[in-house]
Amino acid sequence: MGEKVYKIMGAAGATSLSVGICVLVGGIAGGVLLIVHGARLLKSKSKIMF
Repeated sequence: MGEKVYKIMGAAGATSLSVGICVLVGGIAGGVLLIVHGARLLKSKSKIMF
């Protein structure tokens, strides 16, 4: 019984760690994309004529 709990806790820890890393990478990539697109919008703002 003890070995089964130990294996389950190990698998849950590894899964949690891998999901955390994926969320971190996705968040950083999303932030970079938002910064780049925001800078492009601000740069091209002066080209718009009403």
